[in-house]
Amino acid sequence: MHKTLLALVLVSALPVSAAYSAENDMRPGLWEITTTSDLLKLASQIPPDQMQMLMNLAKQHGVDIPPIQNGAATSNVCVTRKMADQKIPPSFYQNKSGCTAQNPTHAGNKYTWDFVCANPRVSGNGTAQAVFANPENFTGRTEFEGVAQGAPVKEHADISGRWMSADCGTVKPPQ
Repeated sequence: MHKTLLALVLVSALPVSAAYSAENDMRPGLWEITTTSDLLKLASQIPPDQMQMLMNLAKQHGVDIPPIQNGAATSNVCVTRKMADQKIPPSFYQNKSGCTAQNPTHAGNKYTWDFVCANPRVSGNGTAQAVFANPENFTGRTEFEGVAQGAPVKEHADISGRWMSADCGTVKPPQ
């Protein structure tokens, strides 16, 4: 279960990038991104020392695990104007998780893309979508099927994002 949870957390970095896919449909600034899944609900069953070990392992792979509470991982992301204007997720998150986005499409307020993960930790493929209700709110979903740390994974996650402020404060945009 620990390997599977780590894999989901690594793949969960992809949903965060959904916030960037809107072309002029989102406000730049500080966004709160929340990812929920059945697998994240299991995180509460992991002893704190083992969870810290998983967080350290993820960090070694370039992924910061956001706090997980009640089956939800919530993080703050600083979105620049340039990022808000992009039509596809930035390579920062795909590179950090070892996955790449492909086949981005945009129809109205809905954005979809496929992603492929091909690395020693996680391999497989999935789909992602984001729908903007307005420039300050979106919801989305990812589906992933593959192998993580040698264990088969078939998981989905629901994502929501909400704009918090034009000022990102201490949160820096991804480099």
